[in-house]
Amino acid sequence: MLDIALFLFIVAFLVAGVRRPFLWVLAYLYVDILAPQKIGWALMPAIKISLIAFCAAFAGWLLADPKRGARFSLRQAIMVALLAYCWFTTMNADFPEAAAEKWAWVWKAFVFAIFLPLTLTTRLRIESAGLIMILAVSAIIISAGMKTVTGGGGYENLYFFVNDNSGIYESSTLATVAIAIIPLILWFTRHGTIFPPDWRVRLFAYALIFACLMIPIGTEARTGLVCVAVLAVLMLREAKRRLAFIAAGVALAVMALPFIPQSYYDRMATIGSHDGDESASTRVAVWEWTLDYVKENPLGGGFDAFRGNSFTYDLPERVESGNTVAIDYRKVTDKGRAYHSSIFEVLGEQGYIGLGLWTWLHLLGLWHMERIRHRWHKRIGDGEQWQAPLASALQYGQAIYLVGSLFQGIAYQPFILMLLGLQIGLWTYCRRLESERNRASRKKPHGHGEVVSSPHSGDAVTAKAPALR
Repeated sequence: MLDIALFLFIVAFLVAGVRRPFLWVLAYLYVDILAPQKIGWALMPAIKISLIAFCAAFAGWLLADPKRGARFSLRQAIMVALLAYCWFTTMNADFPEAAAEKWAWVWKAFVFAIFLPLTLTTRLRIESAGLIMILAVSAIIISAGMKTVTGGGGYENLYFFVNDNSGIYESSTLATVAIAIIPLILWFTRHGTIFPPDWRVRLFAYALIFACLMIPIGTEARTGLVCVAVLAVLMLREAKRRLAFIAAGVALAVMALPFIPQSYYDRMATIGSHDGDESASTRVAVWEWTLDYVKENPLGGGFDAFRGNSFTYDLPERVESGNTVAIDYRKVTDKGRAYHSSIFEVLGEQGYIGLGLWTWLHLLGLWHMERIRHRWHKRIGDGEQWQAPLASALQYGQAIYLVGSLFQGIAYQPFILMLLGLQIGLWTYCRRLESERNRASRKKPHGHGEVVSSPHSGDAVTAKAPALR
């Protein structure tokens, strides 16, 4: 029954795209994030639904989209360069088979992230893409949040739709994404137009935010707690009444206390020092190995180059004696351990060139969103008040991801690359409006001649339903 329901929903999505091909772009966002082909038991796994949606999205844009307002930006060029370099390192990888397996999904994530901004030419399209991304990942978050509230959480014990500890279904990755989308959810409660922000939208949004905050608790992901702290600091920037905001945060934390098991406190207690935790000690040893490796291989070793690591480190062991706990150490030789950090992941796999491109891509995104925020936040004209808040939401989501990525290997996470695609779409959209405004102002007569219409009025027309075509 579940198979049939998922199949019919996706078929309806694809059929609707016959008249409005942009819906196929949204369909791929939904399929790639939620992975319904993994949720079903028989019918869905047998259909290459991801490939179908991927091809339909590109075909619909090439054949039917008017492409008015589409721009190719510097950040898309950086993505192309990074993708090409990843291909080069894959062809010369230390472990060709493992590298080819990772390349099989990385290139698709990059290609779609490069393609996505070309389709986001109106406010409606930008908002639609953001909404689908939130709703798709929220299906996982709501289910996991409910299990956490009812006592079904725990480290490596919180079960999702699929029994697959990879991609967005990996616990630390989901915790990071759940916190990163909170600013975007809040944006929809104030500026959304697809679902006007009435009391029902706000009630759903606030309940969803609570579920997002439950994910770090349910998964007991230490990265999630760090991301929550980053979110709190970033939100202070937007708060008009900061003391009230802090008080609300404390109240929310108190509300969450009944759902926090003792095991969560025990695991979070290991954040302060890596010496008392095996996982943290291993990560530090891997990072040290990576620094030594890249000195000898400055171009990188290709995807999954970590499989060649081997190192000896002091493994901490807790020894309980009565009411006291001591830490003893013993020498352990380990090998083939993953990076557990996006920075070291890119450095080890793509070398200094890849890390430079990856860093440039993200720093430029933070800067672009800050520029939009600065240039648009004081505008009060019709259709000019949503751009700056959206730029802030996307900037905060990216910043939360970047902090979370310091402790997990998610440099090429598809959801985050989609978020970057949203940023690029908003950037090119705002640049186009400003360019049209400048042209209109130059053509406007000095006397009592013809009045030139605002470029925003034309965009408002294209932002209606036909823009989905």
